[in-house]
Amino acid sequence: MYSLNDSSPATAQAAPSVDDALHRAIDEACAQACRAIAPSWPLDRAIAVNPHWQRIGLPLRRVAARMAALGNVQVFPPRERQREAWQQGRIRPADLAQALQQLPAARSAGLSAERCVQALHEPAPSAQLPLLIDVLDTDPRRGNRLGWRQAVTHQVSQTCAAYFDAHQADWQPEHREGLYAFWRDTLTHDHGIGLLMGLPDLGQAIGALPATAQDAERWVIARLGLPPAVWADYLESVLLSVNGWASWCAYLGWQAAQQGGHDAHLRELLAIRLAWGVLLLEGKHDDDAGRAFAALQNAWADAPQGLQKAEQALLVDEVWQLALEIGYQRQLAQRLLATAAPPLVPPVTEVQAAFCIDVRSEPLRRAIEAEWPAVQTLGFAGFFGLPVAYTPLATAARRPQLPGLLAPAMEVTDRVVSADAARRATDALLQAAAERSRQTRLALKDQWQAASRWPGAAFSFVEAAGLGYLGKLGGWLVPGRRARARDDLEGLPARYRPVCRPALMGLDTAAKVALAARVLHAMGLGAAGSRVAPLVLLVGHGSQSANNAHAAALDCGACCGQTGEVNARSLAQLLNEAPVREGLRAQGVALPEDTVFMAALHNTTTDEIEGFDLDLLPPAALARWEHLQRVLEHACDRVRRERAPSLGLDPRAPHTELLDQLRRRANDGAQTRPEWGLAGNAAFVIAPRWRSLGSVLQGRSFLHDYDAAHDRDGSVLELLMTAPMLVTHWINWQYHASTCDPQHLGSGNKVLHNVVGGHLGVFEGNGGDLRVGLSRQSLHDGERWVHEPLRLTVVIDAPQAAIDKVIGQHAVVRQLIDHGWLHLWRFADTGFERRTPGGWLAVANAGAVRA
Repeated sequence: MYSLNDSSPATAQAAPSVDDALHRAIDEACAQACRAIAPSWPLDRAIAVNPHWQRIGLPLRRVAARMAALGNVQVFPPRERQREAWQQGRIRPADLAQALQQLPAARSAGLSAERCVQALHEPAPSAQLPLLIDVLDTDPRRGNRLGWRQAVTHQVSQTCAAYFDAHQADWQPEHREGLYAFWRDTLTHDHGIGLLMGLPDLGQAIGALPATAQDAERWVIARLGLPPAVWADYLESVLLSVNGWASWCAYLGWQAAQQGGHDAHLRELLAIRLAWGVLLLEGKHDDDAGRAFAALQNAWADAPQGLQKAEQALLVDEVWQLALEIGYQRQLAQRLLATAAPPLVPPVTEVQAAFCIDVRSEPLRRAIEAEWPAVQTLGFAGFFGLPVAYTPLATAARRPQLPGLLAPAMEVTDRVVSADAARRATDALLQAAAERSRQTRLALKDQWQAASRWPGAAFSFVEAAGLGYLGKLGGWLVPGRRARARDDLEGLPARYRPVCRPALMGLDTAAKVALAARVLHAMGLGAAGSRVAPLVLLVGHGSQSANNAHAAALDCGACCGQTGEVNARSLAQLLNEAPVREGLRAQGVALPEDTVFMAALHNTTTDEIEGFDLDLLPPAALARWEHLQRVLEHACDRVRRERAPSLGLDPRAPHTELLDQLRRRANDGAQTRPEWGLAGNAAFVIAPRWRSLGSVLQGRSFLHDYDAAHDRDGSVLELLMTAPMLVTHWINWQYHASTCDPQHLGSGNKVLHNVVGGHLGVFEGNGGDLRVGLSRQSLHDGERWVHEPLRLTVVIDAPQAAIDKVIGQHAVVRQLIDHGWLHLWRFADTGFERRTPGGWLAVANAGAVRA
């Protein structure tokens, strides 16, 4: 056996010390590897994340080469899909020629169209660098057991599932000393892992494990004998072997950093994965270990050169990625340039409806405008500029209601507000009664659920529950037409629900006025020369599905898995407050006295719009809402018919029948595709609505209203380019990554999902790594891919100097553009201009497209 006696915990203390410089170098390499892992949010707060977010400081093609070598991860679309797009005419010869001309590296390399087409029939370069666990796994009988990499991933994953679970299991293990110590202790009781790996004596090697995570890092890195230049790359490769749990630990670190703290779980996970090498070395003979180390060192000695070769080999894939995008951009430019000029005389506006920029809002906005031109729709970020956390009445279930890039700075909770002003003196008493009643009901429910989880209670629980228990299952098996569930009101008696309303807390009038002024300025309302309608609708959005682990991800791709209801209702209430309106007038924010703000929600599964707090509306506003209801009915029906073919439904079905089908789909516990979410997203237009009015953008474009004439200092543009643009980029790249490499960056088959830890994430089956990204059913309809992996094309209507100023002041924005993570265009006099690292260039053929 290969002896580790000189590095066992008993003797490691007396081993010769390594100099401080080496320790610092090892520590920095570990920290650098950990910084490369992007966070992944839990299921109940799910948001879309670019899994390469921490790597945007590098050019895209270099990241693609690194991910292939370090984790066997594919970043560009698979060549077989590009070949299909080429053969079907989705990519035209002119698109390929333009991509070759537009990409400087392709011009420098003299890459030809013929060579690019030839490459589509060749496999993409793949040269994954080995880890210690790979070169040690040389047993000729390994075909009869789990591979060591697979077995170790499974064991580490099960350990993490037990350690991080705080919601699913009734008995929590002791883990006060940290993840590494918990894993080390777990191994002493796990006698099965050695048999699975073909190492029945593995348990005897546990005594060789370093006592601390830091000792494990130092011991393994020093023992590997790799050149320091590749340490960080090797360690990143180690983390990619457990990328799901690494991403979860990165999320914990992200949350801690937002609160000014630090979290060490990712470093401990890295140490665990490294320490497995110590155990496996114990099972090898001296000659075997020597050969393994030699193979590892030889492979990694040439890693820098290999990465450069891989980057060069992927140039053709970058060309095809760009050609695919040029084909889409050609259509986008045609549609945007075909719109009319701004009207000389603004139309009379009865209603303004501010929708979230989510791509699912675009078809509905278009339909509403077509039904009633007196409605002006606006695009605005769906958290409506409120950086809040929300705590439902009489609970401790505080949750963020804003993009994951931001931390909550304000609080919202529920307050009882009677519609009749004369009865508001008793609202405090009514609220106290509502709180007591809800707490009692929730406590009884917790006891009831806990009773079903005790040993031996599973069978008796079903017997005691009887038909009531089966009724829930029956609702899935024979789905009905139930409306969207109001989870925030669960346990609250029906008599309190109509008067229980979310409201901002802890702000004095001056703070409320300042907040209202910021939001209105960002929305383009209330400024000199702007028009504000008598009724302003704030329309959030949410989804509806049953038995769906990823339901929160459909509610919103950005705002921590929440609907826009709380934010819309809180803002409407704030903007309707008389003292706030008075304060706004004093600051020169011109809101007409008869303007009323109202909250609503767009159900993106059924395309219905639900209004809130109607009992608080004055008669004139209520009359406008009632008239608008008829408009919305026709507009929503139009959108349902537009969506029907993609869901396998008949767009010619009668109105009521089609709506019923969508409602039943939303309540069907076996439905794996309740809706398509943000699949197909490809563009983000930041411009006045007239730039896209009437354009059929096919539900593929985020739309945010912006008028540079009302943004003299460029502050709104800066906000849009550093917040919504980053959020839409995250959404775009989660869909891109899950489509290009569903095995490593997608969550697999939804039918096989098992929820881990109540809400941490999912396993596909009963083990393996924690899965990240989107399920196959969110991207593929069973016959074809619904999402096209295109980088986001951002189109801004603003002066060139203003855009360049933002780029110059924000390194993240500059990296996204200069390193090829998104495309940035601007409206120009003759068409469009695109931003390159060298400056602005006219978009080829934009003028021709106009014709």
